[in-house]
Amino acid sequence: MSETTTAAEVAAPHRYTAALAADIEARWQDFWEEKGTYEAPNPKGDLAGDAELVARPKKFIMDMFPYPSGAGLHVGHPLGFIATDVYARHQRMTGHNVLHTLGFDAFGLPAEQYAVQTGTHPRVSTEANIVNMRRQLRRLGLGHDQRRSVETIDPAYYKWTQWIFLQIFNSWYDPEADAARPIDTLVAQFEAGTRQTPDGRSWSELSDVERANVLGEYRLAYASDAPVNWCPGLGTVLANEEVTADGRSERGNYPVFKAKLRQWNMRITAYADRLLRDLDALDWPDAIKLQQRNWIGRSEGARVDFPVGDEKITVFTTRQDTLFGATYMVLAPEHPLIAGAEDGDGTGSLVPDAWPEGTHEVWTGGHATPAEAVAAYRKQAASKSDVERQAEAKDKTGVFTGVHATNPVSGEQVPVFIADYVLMGYGTGAIMAVPAHDTRDFAFARAFELPMRCVVEPTDGRDTDPATWDDAFASYDAKIVNSAGSDISLDGLGVTEAKAKITEWLAARGIGEGTVNYRLRDWLFSRQRYWGEPFPIVYDEAGVAHALPESMLPLELPEVEDYSPRTFDADDADTQPETPLSRNEDWVNVTLDLGDGPKRYRRETNTMPNWAGSCWYELRYLDPTNADKLVDPDVEQYWMGPREGQPHGGVDLYVGGAEHAVLHLLYARFWSKVLYDLGHVSSAEPFHKLYNQGMIQAYVYRDSRGIAVPAAEVEEHEGGVFYYEGGKVSRLLGKMGKSLKNAVTPDEICAEYGADTLRLYEMAMGPLDVSRPWDTRAVVGQYRLLQRLWRNVVDEATGEVTVVDTEPDDATLRALHKAIDGVAQDMANLRFNTAIAKVTELNNHLTKAGGPVSRTVAEQLVLLIAPLAPHIAEELWRRLGHTGSVVHADFPVADPAYVVDETVTCVVQIKGKVKARLEVAPSISDADLEAAALAEPAVVAALNGAGIRKVIVRAPKLVNIVPA
Repeated sequence: MSETTTAAEVAAPHRYTAALAADIEARWQDFWEEKGTYEAPNPKGDLAGDAELVARPKKFIMDMFPYPSGAGLHVGHPLGFIATDVYARHQRMTGHNVLHTLGFDAFGLPAEQYAVQTGTHPRVSTEANIVNMRRQLRRLGLGHDQRRSVETIDPAYYKWTQWIFLQIFNSWYDPEADAARPIDTLVAQFEAGTRQTPDGRSWSELSDVERANVLGEYRLAYASDAPVNWCPGLGTVLANEEVTADGRSERGNYPVFKAKLRQWNMRITAYADRLLRDLDALDWPDAIKLQQRNWIGRSEGARVDFPVGDEKITVFTTRQDTLFGATYMVLAPEHPLIAGAEDGDGTGSLVPDAWPEGTHEVWTGGHATPAEAVAAYRKQAASKSDVERQAEAKDKTGVFTGVHATNPVSGEQVPVFIADYVLMGYGTGAIMAVPAHDTRDFAFARAFELPMRCVVEPTDGRDTDPATWDDAFASYDAKIVNSAGSDISLDGLGVTEAKAKITEWLAARGIGEGTVNYRLRDWLFSRQRYWGEPFPIVYDEAGVAHALPESMLPLELPEVEDYSPRTFDADDADTQPETPLSRNEDWVNVTLDLGDGPKRYRRETNTMPNWAGSCWYELRYLDPTNADKLVDPDVEQYWMGPREGQPHGGVDLYVGGAEHAVLHLLYARFWSKVLYDLGHVSSAEPFHKLYNQGMIQAYVYRDSRGIAVPAAEVEEHEGGVFYYEGGKVSRLLGKMGKSLKNAVTPDEICAEYGADTLRLYEMAMGPLDVSRPWDTRAVVGQYRLLQRLWRNVVDEATGEVTVVDTEPDDATLRALHKAIDGVAQDMANLRFNTAIAKVTELNNHLTKAGGPVSRTVAEQLVLLIAPLAPHIAEELWRRLGHTGSVVHADFPVADPAYVVDETVTCVVQIKGKVKARLEVAPSISDADLEAAALAEPAVVAALNGAGIRKVIVRAPKLVNIVPA
């Protein structure tokens, strides 16, 4: 006996140990890969296969795209992957053709930052990370169809990302069709004269540049000069969703400023109503639907024009009924009527040269001229995030522009301010301020000593003089007052009636109209980065954008010497992006023949955002080897087409984090709808059912300096006091990660217990949608379950199978079929923690019963645990004499006769107190149960001859007797 061999191992050489688990798991992983066990056949094409499988009901199960991090996986990462694998395995065993695979969302900032630091090409580091991640995932026994796995950095993949971009670029949204249509149909309307050009000239009279500009106002993908979130510290522009609440970059925590740059955008706003409407048919968590609805932010109101000299300021308001109470106006600092006034470029025509006579001192901000005041305030506002600008608690700031506008209903002259609490990204970037009935306007009016007028009669006891108020009065359930003009009066009307009347009045005079507004903004689609998909766009000498033909796709990333965008002082807002691609002159400036002879062009030097590749990856999983089409229509229809209960089609189950509610999910829905409108797919929605898994958390230990210390080296003393290297440390539950020094890798757990134990533990920790703390010490519980399971089938001393070919007793049959019934329901509803509890209960029953286990019971127990612990199940299934893989075996079906208890316990109460318990048949009638309860001796004694006023029967479990 060697020094490392224990007596127990000598006595039980075939015991289920980590070493045996490692051997079993490696062998079966090799077997599955060699045999293509998890390959799901398509109805046609390169991946067509087993006709019998294709004829089964299909099930398309997906995880959200993982990013191949250089740090590899920790045990928190695979929670969702294991869950979808368990569900997919159960679906295979219940007669489905299951598509389940996993790819990698591999473009993005981390690899680029690593390249900047080390000089390693992003592709080299990313591919190495993918290799490591594939190894870790394989070790977990995940049943993926590896033929379908994709990587967004593969040119064969991003060829189609570029192709989809061109479909969007070459499309417009036709309001009459309520759908995207090819841009050629719009050109045909202009050519035929059925649609007028903006200036009324015929299409043939317009130059190429003018035509391009007209079409750019319609295209679903378009370039424009627009306010953007410019981050000098990162050297790139960020989407709104990538900016934190305190106005800093999500990555790197750098300041973010408002700037105007030419960028690519996606006209997602055209789909706002459909994105809202189609949510109703999706099987998504209510919280995610609510987040999308709030992000889209649909509101009904009116657009109203306020004249300002030769100009007009258009506002959007949901309270047009309060127009008579508008005593001033506020523009966003970026509003085109005042933007640029400080540099004399002519765009700030609204701002005069001097303050008008009688200007209040507090309005000027202490500046000598309106232009100086506006310039200084705009610079101040540029350093704040949208969230910070709109914070309710902050002091209201602003400056007078030096001009007055005319209230269109009263004719009153009202001063026009700029203030940062108004955003250019919502409505028109201008508001009519009704301070008596809006909290923010009220605070602003008090700060700048502006008048207020009550036009909605207070219902809370206050009088109608706002000067006596502490805050605004806002109500949709009150009467309109003080709102009469020369030819219209709203006095005495309710809010709804007043809104309808004033909207009709405005429309009749051409100074307003009823309209719908959205919080949703068009999707900023440019990044000043290297490691992303190149745009398949070139510009001619006149600056007109041209789409590359499909024959020139993929447009591959060129080599560059410097991977980093030019970064600047993080606080320097007066800077401009410089992209890495712009430095490769040979790639940027090219001669191409786009159909009208060779010409010189300049390539787009921005790249697509990291969201691009994940907007459509579910489609490439379907048909990954198709070089001629995005996806074969018949294949897409088979896996994702509409069907009963899924009117918009989509993936059957999509599992991932709730943090993607308004980014990835909204963008993917938009791309799906465009592709649907253009006839490329039959599914108008990408994901029919969405499930958000919780998070595996871990304790973070910090020393007296607040620095995280290695969790594995912390010792726990009595009373819950923790020490690291002799010093006391604090403990707080938080995220798991390398930076917090609390990460546990799956490799560690697999080495100590085996992959099946890890799978079981992660699924048993609690409900899948709830976050839970990791506890390495608790893993052993699931390890022991597998050891007991092994012992119930295999002799630990000889390795021989111990099951017997005899029928189980009645108690065992009942335990078995109750477990089958419960586990089947739990599996179908992703309740894996309770499924494991039922398997454990059955296994414990067999252990306690003693003696050899019936083959019938052993085989069905192995099938029950197979989705959860596939390696040990496959090994035991083979040892039990089966030649086929357990992966495709039929899941057990419960016998109803054994699921129902022979008897149930009925509680008999008198005046709410338990007096007896009866064992009765589950099918007993109310009348029979009442008679049995009243005849029970303990009940007769308790009543002691008293009369009975009422008997309440809830068969078969309760009888409640109310004495007279």
